[in-house]
Amino acid sequence: MRVSLSSVVVIATFVGTFIFASPQQSAAFSLDQQKALDSAKYVYIQSTRKDGKLSKPAEIWFFQHKGAVWVCSPTTTHRAKRIKAGQTKAKIAIGKPDGPAFNAKGAIVKDAEVNKAMFEAYAKKYADGWSSYEKQFKDGLANGSRTLIKYEAE
Repeated sequence: MRVSLSSVVVIATFVGTFIFASPQQSAAFSLDQQKALDSAKYVYIQSTRKDGKLSKPAEIWFFQHKGAVWVCSPTTTHRAKRIKAGQTKAKIAIGKPDGPAFNAKGAIVKDAEVNKAMFEAYAKKYADGWSSYEKQFKDGLANGSRTLIKYEAE
């Protein structure tokens, strides 16, 4: 039986995709961090100031999606302004200000599908308070007064 080069490439691509496909959760998080993320209600974000120092930790709702931590912030917050100005580095503590932490890189993202995933995640995770904030979040993302921020572990 003769095997063509194109057959070998197709098989190698399929096998490589299967073996190296990334799981839903990021391998960037340690087991302790992932466990904390799975049970935490809040993360505490310290964005990097112009002078390179970290800000005070800011408590915020979050959700995990595609291996990253996502938050939705007013565009007037220091974290959003700093990312827009190119200061993308942050430290994120999980569950409490001195909880397990990781260094991250933030990015402003506009993505309707991620917005939808956030709304669904927040409705479940923050069931006791989401109804009070849902309209504010949705309207803010629609009119540009809020922004979606993606933090990826470094």
